[in-house]
Amino acid sequence: MVYHLEILEAKEVADYLHLHIFTVHKLARQGILPAFKIGHGWRFRKAALDKWIRLREGRERQRRPVKAPLKKGVFY
Repeated sequence: MVYHLEILEAKEVADYLHLHIFTVHKLARQGILPAFKIGHGWRFRKAALDKWIRLREGRERQRRPVKAPLKKGVFY
């Protein structure tokens, strides 16, 4: 049985997520980004990052309240 896991290094994740590499390291250290260490370097499974992104997108949609349009002549 052959498994194809795309493993990324921190620099590749920084490019993929358009973040600074220091931010990627910090988020991995804090357990916010799904990651694991090999030696001194962080490694990331691309599939886990994609899932993390989808979950965050769902939370953002739930968090944003829908604002009712303002009525003419009504001031808040």
